[in-house]
Amino acid sequence: MWALAWVALISVAHPVLNLGPWGGSAAAAEGKFRVGFLPVTCHLTCPVTDFINKQLVGEGLFEPVRFSGWPELKEAFLAGYTPATFLLAPMAMALREQGVPIKIVYLGHRDGSAVMVHKDSGVYRMQDLRGKRVAVPNRYSNQRLLIFRALNDAGMRADEIELVEMPPPDMPAALYARAVDAISSGEPFMGQTELDGYGRVLWLTKDVWPNFISCVLAVHEDMIRNRREVVQQLVDGIAKSGKWLDASMDHRMDAAQFVAEKYYNQHPRLLEFVLSKPPDRVKYSNLSLLRPDFEEIERLGVQAGILQGKVRFDDYADPSFVRDEGAIEPHAWPGLGRR
Repeated sequence: MWALAWVALISVAHPVLNLGPWGGSAAAAEGKFRVGFLPVTCHLTCPVTDFINKQLVGEGLFEPVRFSGWPELKEAFLAGYTPATFLLAPMAMALREQGVPIKIVYLGHRDGSAVMVHKDSGVYRMQDLRGKRVAVPNRYSNQRLLIFRALNDAGMRADEIELVEMPPPDMPAALYARAVDAISSGEPFMGQTELDGYGRVLWLTKDVWPNFISCVLAVHEDMIRNRREVVQQLVDGIAKSGKWLDASMDHRMDAAQFVAEKYYNQHPRLLEFVLSKPPDRVKYSNLSLLRPDFEEIERLGVQAGILQGKVRFDDYADPSFVRDEGAIEPHAWPGLGRR
């Protein structure tokens, strides 16, 4: 445990001590800044934006940095290594409650999550999970709130199931081994169980919580104060990438190819599956910040004990970077041209 703590300390201290609070790499010297992401579909617009920028103008506008898990992603932001990052919505809200100068400026996606059970299990509805073990990614994940919402709808108490926290990459193996009875996280890990033949969809979030939000794009308030035009460019790029992804299935399949190979280190078939089976499993349009969406997260977060109810939408969100969602046009890039 001490060794792990030491590694974590060095990992966080290195960028602060050696690279400065906002990074000191060659990319930072060129005026670029780092954006943190995980290899999940909720963060897909980050690498898509970087890749398309390089095709259109020869270089990216920012430096995408891949992390392996939520703790590292969060600590890198707190250390100033990544002044912008994709983050779980309730986690960003909780950080604001703790006094962290963080602002949500855009969404990462809508829907794009599921609850999976073993195909041979007898679980077909929420009530069948009484006394069962359900894995969620993190205490501050919206998948945890999804389970609480489903419990409310089924008239069940929170203590009627056992919630366990588990890194999403570990969930498919846990379900396969029957170590847990159900799993829920962002894609593509849920789709992996289905694609490999042992997982069954209990429900997709789009069917039980329409326009579900898991991850958001958040920035340090200093970025908004001192480099607002850069934040605007970032949001514009992410928004255009979302529209580009939703413009056609060819675009989605192109993204599955270049993102899997160049950014996620995954087999393209996994992203191809979750971006097409069904096509609206995850959506990247209409990602403006809407107050009612976050007010529901606030209510469920207080019920689940992860939020204290001390901050409101205007405290943790800045919707001013996208005034008119309908005016956003997709990137003018035709794709890989493989077809």
